[in-house]
Amino acid sequence: MADIQQVDEGADGTPDARAERRAAKLAKHICAFAQAHGGAEGQIAYLGQKGARIVLVGEDGEWGDLVAPTHALAEEAVKRSGITVHESFDGDFANKVRTGPYEWTRMAGIQVGGPRND
Repeated sequence: MADIQQVDEGADGTPDARAERRAAKLAKHICAFAQAHGGAEGQIAYLGQKGARIVLVGEDGEWGDLVAPTHALAEEAVKRSGITVHESFDGDFANKVRTGPYEWTRMAGIQVGGPRND
């Protein structure tokens, strides 16, 4: 957690201006996604040193994701956007995702000899 504090806060303990701008930009993208898809819910997943992934699922079943450089920044962006955040990508939340032919060929098609989507 010490590394996250160094990235997100200045030497005096106040929020870092760069982190504030990043959180605002991520929140803007989240809000745009939610507006385009009739609302949205999300889940934050750790990516290790790369940061955190914000998975978004719209009310219409469309999905997308964003990557934040730290988990704390992802949490701040989601908080600013006002969407519902799930602790995990569980069955109820996952059932809201609508997948199409592209996702099916990417997830299973290649393994079973289906068409490739390079």
